[in-house]
Amino acid sequence: MRTLTAIAGNTQRLDGGAMFGNAPKALWARWIVPDDANRIPLACRAMLVRDAGRAVLFETGIGAFFEPKLKERYGVVEDEHVLVRSLEEAGTAHDEVDVVVLSHLHFDHAGGLLAPYAEGEPARLLFPRARFVVGREAWGRATAPHARDRASFIAELPALLEASGRLSIVEGETSDVLGDGYRFHYSHGHTPGLMLADVAMPDGPVLFAGDLIPGTAWVHLPITMGYDRYPELLIDEKQAILNGLLRRRGRVFYTHDPEVALSGVSRDERGRFHAIDLRCDVRELAV
Repeated sequence: MRTLTAIAGNTQRLDGGAMFGNAPKALWARWIVPDDANRIPLACRAMLVRDAGRAVLFETGIGAFFEPKLKERYGVVEDEHVLVRSLEEAGTAHDEVDVVVLSHLHFDHAGGLLAPYAEGEPARLLFPRARFVVGREAWGRATAPHARDRASFIAELPALLEASGRLSIVEGETSDVLGDGYRFHYSHGHTPGLMLADVAMPDGPVLFAGDLIPGTAWVHLPITMGYDRYPELLIDEKQAILNGLLRRRGRVFYTHDPEVALSGVSRDERGRFHAIDLRCDVRELAV
């Protein structure tokens, strides 16, 4: 039986205007209430799939690798590595994870690969037995970033992943490491080669939507982030993904939504998409 568990990671507070792009505050503040500094709460949630004795983790969140100054700049709330604790509470320690799948290598999705910050200590990988699955184009962006998003990557991480001897670069819709029941969609509106995992589950597919659809508010087609490189392209990609999920009765797993981990999708008579059947916590369920 393949089961799915939502794993909480470190949380952030980021500028709401940046997270909602050109949407006016009067609109987005109804969905997520900002604080006095205009920041909104965001999760960095991972998805753990247990499958035939394996533990497959989709992303690792932001973790606790930042030095104090950068931790404050990027609004990381907790000091400890929350993901590591959450994995242990779910019954799978980080050193028992067999595969880590990364949609891309921005620090809020891959920073949890690293041990917590310690003054004077070099960056160090966690997950000592895991294979690391990354898309070819996303890997290329991380190793040769554009000036626009260079600050979104962890400079030391690509070399650490290569040195592990456990890096698997994916091209196409499937991965030999993962095998049957997993396939990938690719998106380019947020960052080149964003790799979205589509996981076959007993009650229908679950899409790990990453930064294509970071939370339920972004299910609405026009809503994009200021961090997206090509918002119009992202809207077209989002529409195609959501139409496909509707046809297949699939669901969406959200990494950044502060409350909702999983939902279904509907479309109304005006063609607008909505998140339905909201699940705030997903634990050990064959969903």
